[in-house]
Amino acid sequence: MAACTTIWGLRLALYLLWRNRGGGEDPRYARMRAHYGDRFAWQSLYRVYGLQGGVMFIVSLPVQVAIAASTPTELSWLDGLGISLFSIGLLFEVVGDWQLSHWKADLQNVGQVMDRGLWAWTRHPNYFGDCLVWWGLFVLALSTRWGLASVTGPLVMTLFLVRISGAALLERGLQRSKPGYADYIQRTSGFVPRPPRRRPESA
Repeated sequence: MAACTTIWGLRLALYLLWRNRGGGEDPRYARMRAHYGDRFAWQSLYRVYGLQGGVMFIVSLPVQVAIAASTPTELSWLDGLGISLFSIGLLFEVVGDWQLSHWKADLQNVGQVMDRGLWAWTRHPNYFGDCLVWWGLFVLALSTRWGLASVTGPLVMTLFLVRISGAALLERGLQRSKPGYADYIQRTSGFVPRPPRRRPESA
């Protein structure tokens, strides 16, 4: 469990460091700073760090439960299933992020919709992968005494990724900024990968 979460965290941290290099402060926090002025430090304490800390505590319940448990002392089929789900999820994150970064590097794609590779099967392969990672960690925790009680963790993460701060939030902006995004929505799954729908033939 510790190895899986360390690999996941390092991968994400290094990717974000590389992606955001030289980009300055996150626009969301810049807007907060401009809005709250001198009150920004206190506002960010509970609106950013407090909120994210609370969510992190809930999402990481499978990790906490499994690491704190003294039994079982041997790996089981549940561990194999959990590691498999975790690995597939991590693969989706790595490949999806790499494909998108490579596509964005081509200036001919500016303003266009990325609909190739994994992005042809799901509009959010990285978010789907992250979701699978946390369900894999939950399955890893299932063999411990309180493992089942930690299901709140992946449920909350899935809710955030699909409905709150992940796919739903991102798509509202993309539909405004990319003219072809509505067509992309019609032919591509919103989350769980599936073969893309065929475009209707023109009369």
